Amino acid sequence: MQIYSPSLKLETFFANPYRSWERALNEHKNGLIREFYPKSTNFKIMKEENFQKVVHLIKHRLRKSLDYRTPYEVFFASSDTIAFHP
Repeated sequence: MQIYSPSLKLETFFANPYRSWERALNEHKNGLIREFYPKSTNFKIMKEENFQKVVHLIKHRLRKSLDYRTPYEVFFASSDTIAFHP
């Protein structure tokens, strides 16, 4: 199921299967996650709180590509007039 909102003003790109070079951002995120969880990690025994801590740390990490702002800051600075519904 796809949910797309034009009010977010986002372009969407769907990569082809088995073409990792088309998913550079995805591969980068996987690398960030692997800093916390090595490949041998058994996620079935982990608690939700652990995942939420890692997500928080990644979202609040300064990025050179964002002029040393966090993804959280950039997203909410550009979407301050949009109402999000759960």
